[in-house]
Amino acid sequence: MIMLGKIFHLILPFAIIGSVAAASKEAPKPNYSDVKYGPEERQVLDFWKADSKKPTPVLVLIHGGGWIHGDKKKIAKQARNTIRLMLNKGVSVAAINYRFVPKYKLPVPVHDAARAIQFLRYKAKDWNIDKKYIAATGGSAGGCTSLWLATHDDLADKNSPDPVLWESTRLCGASVGDAQTSIDPVQIRKWKNDGALKHCMICWSMSFKNNRDMSKNYETVKAVYKEFSPVNHLDKNDPPMLLRYYKGLDAPTGIHHALFGSHFKKRADEVGAPVTLHIGRKPAKGEKRISSNAFLLKVLGIN
Repeated sequence: MIMLGKIFHLILPFAIIGSVAAASKEAPKPNYSDVKYGPEERQVLDFWKADSKKPTPVLVLIHGGGWIHGDKKKIAKQARNTIRLMLNKGVSVAAINYRFVPKYKLPVPVHDAARAIQFLRYKAKDWNIDKKYIAATGGSAGGCTSLWLATHDDLADKNSPDPVLWESTRLCGASVGDAQTSIDPVQIRKWKNDGALKHCMICWSMSFKNNRDMSKNYETVKAVYKEFSPVNHLDKNDPPMLLRYYKGLDAPTGIHHALFGSHFKKRADEVGAPVTLHIGRKPAKGEKRISSNAFLLKVLGIN
């Protein structure tokens, strides 16, 4: 059975809000709003331009919502303190929308995010962007997308007639909260995280009506499920990634369970990928943690 009510748990308190005092409960007004990065209605982004004479790094906010719902304005409001901090540090910020499942199945929402990254690099001269330093962050599905972008081979296509697609999709780092590191139902069961399959994100990502329909037709889409599971793309050449899970490994299994993080970290250690994992809201005795904002500033080249 798919527990539709679970959908609304996917938009979480934003994972990287720092301790900077907020002057307002609203996000700062972007310099550019609803800029089209592609021809589709939801292929739009907002951009906050840092005041700097030299090209600036960019932090990209990718909203959660199971690839089912969500909006760039909501994640910007949740991340308002982080946006202010980044702008004060000379980092520009973008928040993106993308198309939803089940109307569109994978790879659409993830490839939309990839195109948004390419579009930002395409606008580098106009918006004073340093192409080398683009990082992504988000919670839940936004985290899954961020990890996929961080681990996947570059999608740049120099032969495309579209100059946006000539640009790289690679990131310099990613910081995520409660992210899914696999969307493959077989792998999820192997990890003993069956509770995740009670959420419709997994079956709806391939436009199946329910788990029964997904299981019946799994072999026809197995390759897609594997392709869009970030854990399958980890290697030693990946950029630094920080994963946070707010409940412990002893919590009931589900779509945000720390099992996603522990298996991702295990595979990262096997291949030499630079992954930091934080489980639980408080560090264990003797555990040293880096804040998400500090991590992001570091990977964005800000000392």
